[in-house]
Amino acid sequence: MGSIKKVAILGTGNVAWHLSFALFKAGIEIVQVFGRNEERAKKYAQRVLAEPISHYNNLVEDADAYLLCINDTNIAEVASYLKNVGGIVAHTSGSVPMEVLKDNSDYGVFYPLQTFKDSEVNFENVPILCEGNSGPTEAALMSLAFELSQRVYSITSAQRQKLHVAAVIANNFTNFLFAKAFALCQENNIPFEILHPLIVETARKATLGNPADYQTGPAVRHDEATIVKHLELLEDPALRELYASITKNIQAE
Repeated sequence: MGSIKKVAILGTGNVAWHLSFALFKAGIEIVQVFGRNEERAKKYAQRVLAEPISHYNNLVEDADAYLLCINDTNIAEVASYLKNVGGIVAHTSGSVPMEVLKDNSDYGVFYPLQTFKDSEVNFENVPILCEGNSGPTEAALMSLAFELSQRVYSITSAQRQKLHVAAVIANNFTNFLFAKAFALCQENNIPFEILHPLIVETARKATLGNPADYQTGPAVRHDEATIVKHLELLEDPALRELYASITKNIQAE
């Protein structure tokens, strides 16, 4: 299987927006952008000089790869329309097994592990996790990934699903806690920016090794007086319960 030079993008969400442009900037030809919403497809396609389409029967059959940048629940359905294409069919999901594409001849996974909401993404630092149903398919996907990033990994579906759980905890859960801290500051007329250096330093230390080695705070010190005081200060019952639960888990380590 040769290198991937022509790509069709299926989807008009955040991943499609950023990934299609990164591939385009890397010199990969984006031949088509598919979207069920015709206007969104046109907007995305215009950005990468591609043909916008909104019907499966208009898909080209000679692209080197078809990247499914769509909701997890729609991957199997969309893949069913790609059985006659000549290129690799790959989804970009962190949690969906590769085998959902098994009715296609050459298939795999091309998963960029990053949050893509709003801000521009520098793909040079984005880990891209690849898997293929054959050695040549996986090699082609990894070669395409190296056009964007130096952080390219061969990861099985089982590994990727566990990694996706870890990513949700590391990103989604921590961001939820940041939002709760932000709300608590706002409620008490405290500038949230006071916490910015602490947040940045915490994230930096988490990249140095085992984050457990850098755990601080009243829970790890078993400072029960401070913990009780914090629980009294928290007026939101749900947040109080969350604080108590996380404290218990830290102390159990």
